[in-house]
Amino acid sequence: MQSSAVDAVAKIVQPIVSNLNLDLEQILVRPAGNRLLVKIIVDKDGGISLDDVAQLTAAISEPLEQIAALADPFTLEVTSPGVDRPLTEVKHWQRNVSRLVKVSLTSGESLEGRILEVNEQEISLQIKQRTRSIDIKDVAKALIQVEFRDPASRSK
Repeated sequence: MQSSAVDAVAKIVQPIVSNLNLDLEQILVRPAGNRLLVKIIVDKDGGISLDDVAQLTAAISEPLEQIAALADPFTLEVTSPGVDRPLTEVKHWQRNVSRLVKVSLTSGESLEGRILEVNEQEISLQIKQRTRSIDIKDVAKALIQVEFRDPASRSK
């Protein structure tokens, strides 16, 4: 049932998300107690704001009420991907330039460095005092690392 519900939600949500200049990252529909949780994950360059969330929520709430696959009561959650989302597309890397990332390569090597530049084929990381370029197709997994210091304070 979840697959048909996700497809039905996507058909309604995708054009609205596009019109708001957002990127639809994922749709989840799953049981949450005696209700369904409909989770819409969106992003954009520079990140989404609370205004973006409010605007999208208002625009999709009523159309989602009409979907037969969501006949059960449901809770709608509109959110950003969060830091635990793996970087799987070039746009994910580009949106995180200057952030610290942990990268596992297909060779088994593990790296941690700051994202300097990204293009369609490779990523440049600053690892300690040197720069290393990595072919995107050699990345097995990449996750942003949470930092508690202001990036500007690192050079002090």
